[in-house]
Amino acid sequence: MAGELPDYYFRVRENGALVFRVDTENPQRRIEMDQIAVVNIRNGEIKPHGDRTLSEVDVTVIRDWMQERQGVLAGRDVDDILRTVDHLNLTTQWAQSRATNEQLETVTDALLLAMHDLRGVLVRRKAERLMGQDKTD
Repeated sequence: MAGELPDYYFRVRENGALVFRVDTENPQRRIEMDQIAVVNIRNGEIKPHGDRTLSEVDVTVIRDWMQERQGVLAGRDVDDILRTVDHLNLTTQWAQSRATNEQLETVTDALLLAMHDLRGVLVRRKAERLMGQDKTD
């Protein structure tokens, strides 16, 4: 393999990851991965796997990964929303220029309800932010 392998491997799952310690220092020079913990990003929980006790180094590496992962996920959330804005623009163009009456009949109610719901949430949250600014001024 090119390069040196990391000491830890994080198998990402929906709410966090399974954490493995990577070992190549064995007589067969095989890659061995030993699960040491389960991580929950949402609540910050780190559970040692089985009857293990995690070292301070283990916990530090895991917490650093959790912080980095939360940043990656937050960036993806914003990127996904910006893609949604693009998609809404493309949908508008499609509805105006190419959609048939039958296609519009199929999607109009669902789109109108979703956009109405989104607009209500955005207006309320913007008002909350503006009211919060008034309190701090």
